Amino acid sequence: MLIALTCVLVPVSLLTVWVHDIVLDTGRYVSTVSPLASDPAIEAAAVHRITAAADVRVDGAQVTSDLAKWLEAQGLPPRVGTAVKALGPQLDSAADAAVSKVATRFVGSDAFETVWTTANRAAHTAVVHALTGEGRGAVGVEGGTVTLDVGAAVESVKEDLVKAGLSPAEKIPEVDRQMVLFQSEKLAKIRGAVHLLDVVGNWMPVLTVVLGALGVLLARRRRRALVATALGAAGACLVFGIGLAVVRHYYLDHLPAQVQSPAAAAAVFDTLVRFLRVSVRTALVLGVVVALGAYLSGAGRLPRGVRGRAERAADSAAGWGAARGVRAGRAGAWVQAHRRPLTTGVLLVLALVFALWNHPTVLTVLLLVLVLLGVLAVLSLLAAGGRVPGREAPDARAGQPGPAGGGGER
Repeated sequence: MLIALTCVLVPVSLLTVWVHDIVLDTGRYVSTVSPLASDPAIEAAAVHRITAAADVRVDGAQVTSDLAKWLEAQGLPPRVGTAVKALGPQLDSAADAAVSKVATRFVGSDAFETVWTTANRAAHTAVVHALTGEGRGAVGVEGGTVTLDVGAAVESVKEDLVKAGLSPAEKIPEVDRQMVLFQSEKLAKIRGAVHLLDVVGNWMPVLTVVLGALGVLLARRRRRALVATALGAAGACLVFGIGLAVVRHYYLDHLPAQVQSPAAAAAVFDTLVRFLRVSVRTALVLGVVVALGAYLSGAGRLPRGVRGRAERAADSAAGWGAARGVRAGRAGAWVQAHRRPLTTGVLLVLALVFALWNHPTVLTVLLLVLVLLGVLAVLSLLAAGGRVPGREAPDARAGQPGPAGGGGER
């Protein structure tokens, strides 16, 4: 029961760490969402929203009509006035193109990244409130909708338009336009779950490890129990990872009408859950590595064969070195006598390093495995060197003549 509970709690622990360290931590949240300012989908969505918020309109029909009347008053044929009036839509299109061009240039500049990062940093408290209660500030919560105020970006575009010579931009009023970040009817339930996960915080992984250790210690066949626990945890992480993919697919297929850019919504989702995905993959690989290590340390035919080949290789290397005057000496004999506690100590140290590692990844696991293999290889060579003198002594005595009377023959 403890092992089964441990396997279930592993993905839950990863989720609590993600909520506690990423979603509800201002520094990590800002560093997570900052790259979105240069994401093409976010830039396109921001240009669209800023352009719509600026809402600069030149009355092309009125301008061309006045111009046509003036030309006719100067004696030009009516067909000239008709042709001039036909230019009204083109004037409207030109004004829209000018606004879009300035907005695109602004969104692609460092200024937009600054506005984006500053707005997210200032709004992080509101994001936390959005997930745990009421939303305030640049990020607002109303019902099941979470929005980001793009008013600061609109004001910057307004200034650029005026500088570019588009005088009607001066009439743009102060706007309070919202960019929908997330919408769900289940936001209230999500807030309750996030609050619970935040309270649990980083204690859940500790509890999970303790329960798993108790389950293994209480088992009759502990090595097999450790293998089962590691593989069960890896399997749970695999299921959780598949669940994340299903949730992403479902969310993007059911976006509300208020979300104008599915690509931007996908970019936001992928960015926010990136570290969670990394943690799931890391736990999966760690589970497989632990299970493989526990299996190879067992008494089965294959583990014994693998360890036997490794020992023979170490003995061969130690013998080759001894023949050339390279001996382990007392260090080798001491390692041979204390090999088991040394190996256990190395495992505990690496486990502690992994536990204290700040957001480990799959590369972290592989690096620690390489370090472990290297240390075990050194211990094996030293232990083999400690065995070499004991093996050479009988061979030397065998080459000496026996005592008188043929005692050496008996």
